[in-house]
Amino acid sequence: MTESRSSGAGNTGDPGSGGGAGAVPPEPDVLRHLLRSPGYPKLLVFCALIGVPVSLAAFWFLVGLRRLEHLLWADLPQALGQDAPPWWWPFPLLLVAGVLVGLIVTHLPGAGGHVPAAGMQVGGSSPAALPGVLLAAAASLPLGAVLGPEAPLIALGGGLALLFRDLAQAPATPQNTALLGAAGAAAAISAIFGNPVVAAVLLIEVAGVGGPQLFAVMLPALLSSGVGSLVFTGLGRWTGLGTGELSLKLSAPLPRLDLADVLWSLAVAVVVAVAMYPVRAGARAVAAYVRVRPLVRTVPFALGAAACAAAYALATGRSPAEVASSGEAALAPLAADPQAWGIGALVAVLAFKGAAYALCLGSLRGGPVFPSLFLGAAAGVLLAPLPGLGFVPAMAAGMAAATVATLRLPVSSVVLVVLVLGSTAMMPVVILAAVVAFVVTELLPAGRPVAA
Repeated sequence: MTESRSSGAGNTGDPGSGGGAGAVPPEPDVLRHLLRSPGYPKLLVFCALIGVPVSLAAFWFLVGLRRLEHLLWADLPQALGQDAPPWWWPFPLLLVAGVLVGLIVTHLPGAGGHVPAAGMQVGGSSPAALPGVLLAAAASLPLGAVLGPEAPLIALGGGLALLFRDLAQAPATPQNTALLGAAGAAAAISAIFGNPVVAAVLLIEVAGVGGPQLFAVMLPALLSSGVGSLVFTGLGRWTGLGTGELSLKLSAPLPRLDLADVLWSLAVAVVVAVAMYPVRAGARAVAAYVRVRPLVRTVPFALGAAACAAAYALATGRSPAEVASSGEAALAPLAADPQAWGIGALVAVLAFKGAAYALCLGSLRGGPVFPSLFLGAAAGVLLAPLPGLGFVPAMAAGMAAATVATLRLPVSSVVLVVLVLGSTAMMPVVILAAVVAFVVTELLPAGRPVAA
């Protein structure tokens, strides 16, 4: 990426500049030529049009998943006279999930979508693979898989975009296949995150535009921006002066960072990144084992996740749904009332949900984002009593570190955690924790690769 830009910068397009016939044109000229080509504006219009049906499909898909989850984990236990799901409840549900996913992976095109242990994937599924992707997600997520819906949504959006292209009898080229797949995926994934910027940043990082050089340039910039934000904040408080800022003055009081919060957040990032390593390593090992005979081997690991949820319920007296779920629904109650979780419950949910997360990442179908957010938040709440560490900075650092350690996408993780917090007040801590966790994760042994 750097070399091509240097070549372009050296060629001004002037015949007298010494550029030969094989010189690379400047990047602005390439972009201008692309925008003026007759096919690209049509492609942009088509992407805008498909955003409507893709968003509608993603919306109703999410609604269906959540209604089914509520039916299985709330309505059905109440119909049987239980105030909450009993400890054994995850076993029949995840048994069904394991059987169905094994059958779908074995017999339907597309193998039910990407293996979550391989990380986020930008490519949308082909139209022929869409039924298997949707069925595998419906068989996993509502029945207790410790996974989120973002990966099936990416596949849904990209697959629908390619389907609409085929229905319109538009030419199928490698360029429009990549662009339409990314556009459809972005339209679908913005439905779950509620913010188009998160979807765009996530897809840019997942696509790996620029390769390793992108991260080599981005990490110092991200780190310096976080440090710069801390310096400006500290100088502003010390001097009472201001340089102007683009922000709204909200009525709700926001927590204020101090030096102890910043220093402790670095330690939290290291601890969480190291703690997430065995989760990722276990998930890769499970994925490699299940891949050989998915029909037979998916069920034992699904039942293993059920055993984790049941053991948590028996050990703590709390609902097994706190382990057997993505963690999206439990994240808000955890942040609103962390005192409701004792130290024992936090340690138990970290241990049992982390183990179930690894098993589901390697065997079932879904996305890795929301369980990592919950595990990071729970770790932050557990570490918040450290002297000088505030609850909100600890949770922010924990979520950033866990998400980066799982996704290995530092910018996307920062944007996502800031969005979840609903405020930029913790952004310096989030950035520092994300950078530290990313470096620690990359320095740890890579482990075996996983076929997506």
